[in-house]
Amino acid sequence: MTLTYSVVPIVAGLDKFTNLLTKWEAYLAPGIVKVLPVPAHTFMMIVGVIEVIAGILVFARPRIGAWVVMAWLLCIAATLIIGGHYYDVAVRDVAMAMGAWSLARLSSAPESHS
Repeated sequence: MTLTYSVVPIVAGLDKFTNLLTKWEAYLAPGIVKVLPVPAHTFMMIVGVIEVIAGILVFARPRIGAWVVMAWLLCIAATLIIGGHYYDVAVRDVAMAMGAWSLARLSSAPESHS
């Protein structure tokens, strides 16, 4: 589980620089794009850097990183809902956030030595 929540943010983050998987700017609501202080592509590259860092954090410190990824995914879902499009992706991100929540809880649980 840790590997999934490490690799997926890293891959998605790196893809913000290449747009091989999708055109990431399309997921930004027009109202958000209007208030950004930078072009949408530049903003998405900043998002990509944050996602790579979050993925590395999950790998190195799952107890902390999983909470970060959970919050990040919920923010993405909220942004998609506010934008009024991509509800399917928003639902998927909420489901993934719950998986990250589970990882955070499991990583915080004391180990049992039976």
